[in-house]
Amino acid sequence: MITEKILKKHDIHPLLQERWSPRVFSDQAVQETEIQLLLEAGRWAPSSSNVQPWRIIWGAKGGETYNRIFECLDPFNQKWAGNAPVLMLAAFKKTKAEGKENFHALHDLGAFSAHLTFQAQSMGIAVHQMAGVKHEEAHAEFEFTNDYHVATALAIGYYGGDSSDLPEDLQKIETPTSERKTRS
Repeated sequence: MITEKILKKHDIHPLLQERWSPRVFSDQAVQETEIQLLLEAGRWAPSSSNVQPWRIIWGAKGGETYNRIFECLDPFNQKWAGNAPVLMLAAFKKTKAEGKENFHALHDLGAFSAHLTFQAQSMGIAVHQMAGVKHEEAHAEFEFTNDYHVATALAIGYYGGDSSDLPEDLQKIETPTSERKTRS
């Protein structure tokens, strides 16, 4: 018999509780050394058989890679993601070295993203993950082989900015408060 646990509000680590996914960011640039630190934190994420199936492409605003990633976002995310100083595209390898399907690769990429996100939070940097990616276009644009799947994009920048810079429909939903289900 499966029982459902009711989760009560507990004091969790502030990095977890205070994190949110803004659509506006400060004008402060995220330095390459900071991006390398975020990627290093992600690299230490657990992965099935330590395969580490993720592949990350990133670009800083004003650069060619940034623009290429931006063009791979769906129109909704393009409405706001240009506010971010850094864009990342995340893919995972669907197979293991011996060619067998890696059923856990997407989970492993999620662990990578979580580690990166919490490192960013500790540095005052926000991460907004996006499912709205033109996956096939991104796959072709960055010449991934067929054993990769482009799964998500991330907008990264320091907290701040002015929500009035967003389109009106997004201004109404831009809030640092977030509700969570009380059951798992």
